[in-house]
Amino acid sequence: MAEYGEWNRKGATLSDVTAQKDYGVGADFIVKGIRAGKLEYREGAIWGNPYLRILRSQLERYIAEQHCSHDLAATETQAELRKIKKEISALKRKLTALQARKAEIEQATGKIAGGLRDARG
Repeated sequence: MAEYGEWNRKGATLSDVTAQKDYGVGADFIVKGIRAGKLEYREGAIWGNPYLRILRSQLERYIAEQHCSHDLAATETQAELRKIKKEISALKRKLTALQARKAEIEQATGKIAGGLRDARG
């Protein structure tokens, strides 16, 4: 049974699709857990596409019961590594854009400053 307010806590729930990506479990594994009474779920739909919301803590417990807890740790670290790589990539893109903008501004201010020196001299 879920703790009081667990469904409302940030990061406490995840969709079945996210669970499949992050933990490497199949949809049939999740459905089997629901039917066994190990996983609570809520139905949802985004833009007409149905999905299942499940509690992260219950899913992790169920995976540990069914599989070895070592498998769970390995999958979690792979998911974290994937997330870190994605964030690094986004930061690199942002840095490149900022450096280009900096060069534009420096070039524009250099022309303005050069024009002021010429007008004074």
